[in-house]
Amino acid sequence: MVRAIDHVTIVVSDLDRSVDFYTRVLDFKKTGSAHLEGKWIESVVGLKGVKAEVAYLELNKDNPRLELLCFQSPKSKAVPANSIASTIGMRHLAFRVKDIGEMKKRLEEAGAKVVGDPAAVPLDVDSGDSRRKVLFYFLDPDGVLLELAQYT
Repeated sequence: MVRAIDHVTIVVSDLDRSVDFYTRVLDFKKTGSAHLEGKWIESVVGLKGVKAEVAYLELNKDNPRLELLCFQSPKSKAVPANSIASTIGMRHLAFRVKDIGEMKKRLEEAGAKVVGDPAAVPLDVDSGDSRRKVLFYFLDPDGVLLELAQYT
């Protein structure tokens, strides 16, 4: 039986740039890092000759860890149009915020691409929460689709 989400991994092209974005703009804290190499990681990911660096980020101990993973070997490739909302597969990762307007401004000042303006989810859309939800999508430095959501 699944008990909790342990972590989410995002493969990135430039680890330093991504750590800077997630810590400076989104307020994550870097809690560690590691070099990944050897038969164990090759077995886990199903690739030969793996050499990678990972940074571990957290918001707090009550939330799943975010792992930013950068492969030196084999080199990572972007999937064309992976940030289009209708693409099949894992679609986006959503973060709750206190002030969605302030966070949108921070993202824009940091040069992040904001996909659309904040929109209120209609009350007849069952989200499992009785509060009003306002959200918008944006892209991280590698074009990974992310969401910010505020409940009021």
